[in-house]
Amino acid sequence: QLQLVQSGGGLVQSGESLTLSCAASGGALGWEAIAWFRQAPGKEREAISCMTGRRNTVNYLDSVKERFIISRDFAQNTAYLEMNNVQPEDTGVYSCAARLYGCSRSQSAYSTWGQGTQVTVSS
Repeated sequence: QLQLVQSGGGLVQSGESLTLSCAASGGALGWEAIAWFRQAPGKEREAISCMTGRRNTVNYLDSVKERFIISRDFAQNTAYLEMNNVQPEDTGVYSCAARLYGCSRSQSAYSTWGQGTQVTVSS
């Protein structure tokens, strides 16, 4: 059974960069679309971006699309979220998720989730 294991995150200062990883185990990430979501304190979870198995990328969150970059290493079965120039409003729990074929903004469309990782940005 496919599982996603996240790494990265933690406490960073405003303006710094960090990269989150989402590694698959128990199966290969082939045609699955991988998305990143985040949930800020007191807010609902929102989609950040998604990449399909054909490397098509969809950006959902305008506030970060110039700063956050989604990528995948198909040989390593791993997806990444590179976060640049992070700001305090980027604080939240970041999660990766997988679903077969196409991307979706809706979290209910994703069947497999990583465990989530906390990112805290200090000013």
